[in-house]
Amino acid sequence: MKFLFGRELALQIYEQFKAISAPVGLKAILVTGGADMREQALAMSKKPHIIIATPGRLADHIQNSGEDTIKGLRRVKYVVFDEADRLLSSGVGSMLPDIEICLDILPPSDQRQTLFFTATLTPEIRALKSRPTPANKPPLFLSEIDTESPSIPPTLTQTYQLVNLLHKEKYLHILLTTPANIAKSTIIFVNRTTTANLLEHLLRLLSHRVTSLHSALHHRDRTDNLARFRAGAARILIGTDVAARGLDIPDVELVINYDIPRDPDDYVHRVGRTARAGRKGTSISLVGQRDVDLIKTIEERVGREMIEYDEGEDVNIETRVVRDALSLVAEKKREALLAVEEGRDVKGNRVRGGREKFVRERKGGKRKRIGE
Repeated sequence: MKFLFGRELALQIYEQFKAISAPVGLKAILVTGGADMREQALAMSKKPHIIIATPGRLADHIQNSGEDTIKGLRRVKYVVFDEADRLLSSGVGSMLPDIEICLDILPPSDQRQTLFFTATLTPEIRALKSRPTPANKPPLFLSEIDTESPSIPPTLTQTYQLVNLLHKEKYLHILLTTPANIAKSTIIFVNRTTTANLLEHLLRLLSHRVTSLHSALHHRDRTDNLARFRAGAARILIGTDVAARGLDIPDVELVINYDIPRDPDDYVHRVGRTARAGRKGTSISLVGQRDVDLIKTIEERVGREMIEYDEGEDVNIETRVVRDALSLVAEKKREALLAVEEGRDVKGNRVRGGREKFVRERKGGKRKRIGE
């Protein structure tokens, strides 16, 4: 049994398991939200060797799919938590209630081996070491690899660009169209799904090849959008932190933090999408006046200071924003806002409940479980 944070990460691991396990006759199945419950229930009832699941969907099966579906879970020998820091985190969007439902049906901890994998050690992970250990089990073994080394690869160039928050989209457009970046495979990270949706509309209107990945999308759209980005059909991927965890897209050359994350560990995961396996990469963080303290906290966390972004041209970014982007981007943003407020998707089709959802989220309405 393998628990993962996010459908896309689960799908990526499932595809790797299929390639590795097929020659030796091991059967793996994928259990995530957005897919057909009945097909998943049938696959689970056939006693697969490996289940790769997100906690929310597996908990749904445990509560609703019947004994024939879940009886194999009572004989699980190994449980793996990948991205364990997020799986075990508390607060808004926590998956702990679902994980508790899943663990309750598995064999007791003294009858299985449990493994946790994470790139960032949080208080929740460290607290596991202080939990009581059953008499017939050894204490928790915590292996920390290269904890003294920087968490940011040396091949990554971390930069910042000071921006006027009223013109943030204009800076983004100029950065994406500078000669150094215009051909780069790029991930833009935002903090909210509404921001991702609006930016996708806007950048499409500005003739960028762009797609998105966030929890407000349907399962098939998320899968298709990620496939488009991997294949190069879209040069730019706009994502929330759903896209920051574990996804291996080797050719990403540029990461832009359109919104600065409040958790420095989220920054580490975001910029870790580039400069992978010895390759070079660049990150640009768009910094407004209110973001300065967040940047200082991030710099303390990674042990390195960011440098100011320098295009190396005679005309700097601010000059290009004023000269080339103010009126154009403002006009396209009005079009994008109108489309979103009318509840239309990026193809112009009206989405059922789209306008109401947009208004609710902008007012801070109910949020989805981010790892579902």
